[in-house]
Amino acid sequence: MPLITITRNIGCGGTTIATRVAKELQLELYDDRRLEEEATRMGFRPVDMKSLDEKAPGLFDRLWGQKPELYLDLLQSVIFEVARRGQGIIMGHGSQMLLRDFGCALHVRIFASDEFRINHLVKQRGHSREAAESLMRKRDNERRGFIRYAFHMDWNDPSLYDLFINRDKLSIDSAVKLIVKAAGSQEIRECSMTALDSMERMSLSRKVEAALIKNDFSPHEFHIEVPQKGVARVTGWTHSPDEKERVVEVVKGVPGVSDVESEVAVVPMAGS
Repeated sequence: MPLITITRNIGCGGTTIATRVAKELQLELYDDRRLEEEATRMGFRPVDMKSLDEKAPGLFDRLWGQKPELYLDLLQSVIFEVARRGQGIIMGHGSQMLLRDFGCALHVRIFASDEFRINHLVKQRGHSREAAESLMRKRDNERRGFIRYAFHMDWNDPSLYDLFINRDKLSIDSAVKLIVKAAGSQEIRECSMTALDSMERMSLSRKVEAALIKNDFSPHEFHIEVPQKGVARVTGWTHSPDEKERVVEVVKGVPGVSDVESEVAVVPMAGS
């Protein structure tokens, strides 16, 4: 079964389309709520994933404001964990960028003109035209800012997507049919075990990074690799043997880690 990422602007009917595609293909739909559930299942506390809103710095909740690196590591570990299963539909959250080199995924972009989107919001949500336009601008700016900050990329870059759907011309029914047909192609259906294993190892490395950040270690002091399933290799430096030991203990406590290869050097602080 296919793995699909769907990126959409507010007011394009993207959520309705994704829901119908998921039902048609009998796939799990990973929206905000489902991604948070997945994060909890993986061992993250609800407070760690308090918000998955795609917003720029300064607009995020307490987590983003204090530790944006932690937020991004948690988000990426969840996306990679979902991707390693090789099937499902992931809504937004930079999934098209995180999985851009993952050959098993079909990346879909749903868009529409401003006029279409404003009319859609007025009709579907009962907003005034002025309120609909204000909401549209606000959400676009937030998502654009999030993508640029988190991934240093433009979410409108056509190289990130395999299929573009223009809602000015295509109905929801037509959009669903196109995605279902594309998802059924041989190229998308075939997914190598190597690719799935890579996603699993990437997910674990992000979980380890997130655990270190949560325990007040700087992400700039360590490099994490997962050379094989369950093995976490930590390279970096600390200021004392006790601190080095604590790093190893933190990594050992990450769900999915069965062995730690420590290449952490002790570099005493100047004057100590």
